Amino acid sequence: MISTKGRYSIRILLDLAEHRGVGYTPIKDVAARQSISLKYVEKLMPALKNAGLLDSSHGIGGGYRLNRDPEQYDLWEILRVTEGELAPVSCLQTDASPCQRAGECRTLSVWQGYYDLTRKYFSGITLADLMAVPQGDNYVI
Repeated sequence: MISTKGRYSIRILLDLAEHRGVGYTPIKDVAARQSISLKYVEKLMPALKNAGLLDSSHGIGGGYRLNRDPEQYDLWEILRVTEGELAPVSCLQTDASPCQRAGECRTLSVWQGYYDLTRKYFSGITLADLMAVPQGDNYVI
């Protein structure tokens, strides 16, 4: 399940993408537009910045902004930053120890297929794609 961390991070980055022509955007403005608590937004921003998804500036005129074009942000990247490992079972996690049952596991291919579909789906949607969707349409984050 994708938590509020992942969903809200996508909304925050989408908001910054939609307002990117104004330079740095104060997070209080993003929080107000997205109806997310300012404290919660403040908790999410360091991880997004540390992952290289955002630039920040302090002082008058400061705030956050995307450091790439919206076409270069896919949801899989954002979710990996905010949610961590998204593998459906522990044996498919990035640094998992080899499973002793992998050779005889009848369900491993099911989990691998599910993981591949999830990764492919979210990798195929960018912030630019979401910007093009009229509000109230297909994507619900």
